Amino acid sequence: MTRKRWMRFVFLASWIFCGSAERLIASDDDSAAAAERGRIALTLGSFLAPEWKSSAYAATASFLGMAPSDAETKPEAFSAAFRARYGLHEAPYPNDGLPMGIRRGKGADGRKQGLQIDCMVCHGGSIGGQSYVGLGNTTLDLDTLLREMTLADGRRPPPRVFTLNSTRGTVNAGQIAAILLSLRNPDLSRSRIPIPLGANLPELDVPPWWRLAKKTTIYYDGRTDARSVRTNMQFLLGEFTLEDFKRMEPTFRDIREYFKSIKPPKYPFTIDRERAVIGRVVFEKSCSKCHGTYGADGEYPNVIVELDKIGTDPKRALGLSDRLIAHYNSTWLGEEYPADTKMIGYQAPPLDGIWATAPFLHNGSVPTLDALLDSSKRPIRFRKPPTTDFQYYDQMNVGWKVETIDPSETDRDIPKDAPPTEARRIYDTRRFGLGNQGHLYGDKLKDADRRALIEYLKTL
Repeated sequence: MTRKRWMRFVFLASWIFCGSAERLIASDDDSAAAAERGRIALTLGSFLAPEWKSSAYAATASFLGMAPSDAETKPEAFSAAFRARYGLHEAPYPNDGLPMGIRRGKGADGRKQGLQIDCMVCHGGSIGGQSYVGLGNTTLDLDTLLREMTLADGRRPPPRVFTLNSTRGTVNAGQIAAILLSLRNPDLSRSRIPIPLGANLPELDVPPWWRLAKKTTIYYDGRTDARSVRTNMQFLLGEFTLEDFKRMEPTFRDIREYFKSIKPPKYPFTIDRERAVIGRVVFEKSCSKCHGTYGADGEYPNVIVELDKIGTDPKRALGLSDRLIAHYNSTWLGEEYPADTKMIGYQAPPLDGIWATAPFLHNGSVPTLDALLDSSKRPIRFRKPPTTDFQYYDQMNVGWKVETIDPSETDRDIPKDAPPTEARRIYDTRRFGLGNQGHLYGDKLKDADRRALIEYLKTL
């Protein structure tokens, strides 16, 4: 495999943005118009070169237990099998019959010819049978998707150089970005050899985009200014030049406005309003200092909590090296809003739509709010549900119904006749960066107060 193709494969595994390359001129009109342009650019546009031939989609039939002809003769059944295997969802926008996260890419001649993934592969989720742009995809098996699409395209996938995801729903976008950055000099020209930056980042849960409307700093460690558009563009380092980035920046400003316009879905089940009123009092006493207040006069404090106080798995916070931060800040990407050189800990996020964002913590290691607020209930090893349908949703404890697995078992204990992707449904908190420790603030609550607090959180 050539170095260029390897770079593109790494790039494809990242948080990929897509949009209209023709939207090049910055505008002064209102944010609503910019958000609409951003929505169109993100969901309908495409400017990346295709990674796979169009035929690769049908050729995945060998992995789905179907015939390649079924992609045309049984399109709905084929699409359902494809989505189920790779953890993708129906697109809530025109997408040529493809699942959210896969799209037809344009070649150099501007015509649609081939397939690529886009940012909705990670940031396009589903809950209760409804797909949402901006909801983290908790069923995605990105590693299997990339490898099997490449095999279906008649090519050999590159060797694994780091863990992209060991479980469905987690993605190691941070390490991908670090690798891409290591292939560029400070002027963003290509480096002949990778620059040793010393980053060692774990796979993480995918946060919802609607949180960006309130945050003044972003990413789990809160070290990047939320006004930065360029930080999102670092995931395009696999293909574009500095001049390309400058030309595309206005489009990404529109996309950021679209992110900020996204609203979370409302809790769809019955809420005990009297208990929720009590829960609000508990919340404002115990949680609001970090997570803010809600309602018409609500305020979000944008607090970054020190590692020794929050106590959650430290691998993500510690995985960014000083060399990586310094290198990022020396480039055009960090020129306007450089990343903070000081590591504090993890940012306490806004909790809007929290009911839809399980599993919890930055690495998705806790399946329900009840377990988040009572650490004694957190499983060490568990099997995630096969879909995000409401039959697997735990209304009482708010989150996903999971099967607790005996920690002494291993992946070798999975039945031999089980699908090869079955192991990816297993979450093991003993893996690198996937610990479920910390955030023990709910342990001190009385059971009645904890139940009331959970009821209130359903209302956000």
